[in-house]
Amino acid sequence: MRESTLWFLHLFAGAVMLVVLGIHFGVMHTSGLLGIDHSEVLSYSSVAYRSGKLFYLVVYMVLLVAALYHSLYGLRSLIFELTLVGPAAKRVINIILILCGWGFFFYGSYAIIAGFLG
Repeated sequence: MRESTLWFLHLFAGAVMLVVLGIHFGVMHTSGLLGIDHSEVLSYSSVAYRSGKLFYLVVYMVLLVAALYHSLYGLRSLIFELTLVGPAAKRVINIILILCGWGFFFYGSYAIIAGFLG
């Protein structure tokens, strides 16, 4: 992919995170404004209930993908800008970050789906 496409996806992932984190903060941290006891939102039964809903499965998966891409591409950009690395080293760094990203994705997906299936 061209670097401009990767950069656009980085910005898009940041915008997506704003939306899904807004949902998270709305549910978790502003419940008191709606008259819901904050400790109830954090109770096991409430967390288990939310984890079993398809909406939250989608929100958590979107957050996982957006956060992984945004963070790993940002780390890649920092490494490439702050160090003088050659083309071979860039390929190795790209491969390492891609493998880490897939590893984190499968681990996170497993946790999200296991919570969904109960």
